[in-house]
Amino acid sequence: MSNLDRQAALTVCGGRGFVVAEPVRELLSPRRVQLGESTEVRRLLPNLGRRMVGAWAFVDHYGPDDIADEPGMQVPPHPHMGLQTVSWLHEGEVLHRDSTGSLQTISPRELGLMTSGRAISHSEESPRPHARFLHGAQLWVALPDAHRHVEPHFQHHADLPQVTAPGLTATVILGALDGAASPGTTYSPLVGADLALAAGTETNLPLDPDFEYAVLSMSGEAEVDGVPVLPGSMLYLGCGRTELPLRAVSDAGLMLLGGEPFEEEIVMWWNFVGRTDEEIRKAREEWMTSDRFGEVKGYDGDRLDAPEVPATQLKARGRVR
Repeated sequence: MSNLDRQAALTVCGGRGFVVAEPVRELLSPRRVQLGESTEVRRLLPNLGRRMVGAWAFVDHYGPDDIADEPGMQVPPHPHMGLQTVSWLHEGEVLHRDSTGSLQTISPRELGLMTSGRAISHSEESPRPHARFLHGAQLWVALPDAHRHVEPHFQHHADLPQVTAPGLTATVILGALDGAASPGTTYSPLVGADLALAAGTETNLPLDPDFEYAVLSMSGEAEVDGVPVLPGSMLYLGCGRTELPLRAVSDAGLMLLGGEPFEEEIVMWWNFVGRTDEEIRKAREEWMTSDRFGEVKGYDGDRLDAPEVPATQLKARGRVR
């Protein structure tokens, strides 16, 4: 899924100046964004008060939506650079196509990981026919400067490692958790995990004190470190934690996101992550006028035109604040 906002703002993210170096409980409310005709998402990152969590730079939560009589997800071909996209589903399926020739149907609790590197384009759509319900999250990981120009590629992993405890199943999406490591390629220290909690479960999840963390609620009723987190909201937790208390009031689904604070400042606009607004403007122009981002073959429809870049001049300093 992409950022289809036609009024996308240039945003400076990253840098340790935005990081809280101690444990906190900062509840983030979503912004509702319409994607296409039938899909509305709840955008948690970037947020007015929180731009990134480790290298995690973008989080959308959508559904569960009844799309039995709807086209479902329909995101035309669009470009990316400087980031990885993570597709994660609880219900439904998404058909991924990209300019490297990848064609893959992603099903619930399978990892769809696209590394844009220097430039890629892709589309996402609900298959025809498709399941009645669609529910999931789309996330971006910012690539550090040393790796942001890598060759674009796509990975699909249907079997992911799990960490279990009474009443808890944690599927490791990216990075490592409690000794279990995802096969997905990462370029900075981070973790993403899907947490399935049975009603009445009370447990502590081991954490890395050098990471900053947040928890996204996907479904059900749960408390994270004593704070009720409702579906579609996210609790930022700061750094310095060695464990995280979890309590499930009902069966609940959560996503744990964390990583070492992202030291570089980045400029994020529309579907691009760069370091200066000049770089962003050049990418926008090349999407509109050149073949830099390649061609998505097989999609039934036109590709997405880029909005205009705001006149505001921004530069990420590219150093620790």
